Amino acid sequence: MKNTTSQTLEVHKANASKLGDVDFENLTFGKIFTDHMFVCDYKNGAWQTPKIIPYGPMTMEPSARVFHYGQAVFEGMKAYKDDNGDVFLFRPDENFKRINKSAERLAIPEFPEDYFFEGLKTLLKLDDEWIKPGYGNSLYIRPFVIATQASVSASEADEYRFMIICSPAQSYYSGDVSVIVEEKYSRSANGGFGYAKAAGNYAGQFFPTKIAKEKGYQQVIWTDANTHEYLEEAGTMNVFFRIGDTLVTAPVSDRILDGVTRKSLIALAERQGYNVEVRPIKVQEIVDAANNGELKEIFGAGTAAVVSPVKAFGYKGEHYELPKQEEPYATHFKKALMDIQYNKAEDSFGWRYKV
Repeated sequence: MKNTTSQTLEVHKANASKLGDVDFENLTFGKIFTDHMFVCDYKNGAWQTPKIIPYGPMTMEPSARVFHYGQAVFEGMKAYKDDNGDVFLFRPDENFKRINKSAERLAIPEFPEDYFFEGLKTLLKLDDEWIKPGYGNSLYIRPFVIATQASVSASEADEYRFMIICSPAQSYYSGDVSVIVEEKYSRSANGGFGYAKAAGNYAGQFFPTKIAKEKGYQQVIWTDANTHEYLEEAGTMNVFFRIGDTLVTAPVSDRILDGVTRKSLIALAERQGYNVEVRPIKVQEIVDAANNGELKEIFGAGTAAVVSPVKAFGYKGEHYELPKQEEPYATHFKKALMDIQYNKAEDSFGWRYKV
């Protein structure tokens, strides 16, 4: 094991790579991890020297506060490799800003920008061979922060650990999905932390999604907590509706995550001259549009799935199939976004970040 140190980063390389044991043609999302991980601890009121070490288990006290009070936030990013072997990130500044915004809401100290980007770039260069070229192939990147202080006192922790782990990925969803509009449970509420990528937000989704699956649907479209009249998100994704030739999505709020893919799709659509409306959307509007033939498409947008088409939705015991489109917006925008991510198209927005 060769150890090196830069001004702000220690690097401890793995003795051997696991690459030879991985079947890259049959990957299950989020199950295989690369050779190294980034670790930085917060103690005595400051972030300590960040390190890159071999990926592996870590020891924590059973009383670590993350286990008891849920102080945990995370991000989802991807690295892409083009046909020349160059590696790119997509709008990583947005992910960095958002993890600190999420951390602030959960009383977690802000992480330094230079630590984040130096650590991330060094990690990706070390595990470069894990990033495979070609559409659909990527390296999923999971930065996260957890409270590590050993105490069951009900207050914010004094000690934390910031980490980045990486997992080779292909397409997250295969095929179109069916969704059910949630009428009882809520993902988040006014004044809560729905806008944050907090672990608890996702834990609370699992039970309603389990019920949806028992009814034959793969995901839930969440509605507002007060009235359940307004559509907000689809599962772990932002959601778009094509009504006629207009693309409609809900505005972000303290209940809705400000998705990087979401804002990128809006910018692409507007640049290309599509009609885009960011406004509250009533469930009844979508039902009426489905009944009169105006509802052309529904699709989710997120880092893992990029764009995930919806083939049908359920509401109040009724099932609504969406018509097949000759030129789906979902397909068009997914290709346009991926062309930028994989360095196959001009990036007039300045979103691509070369590692």
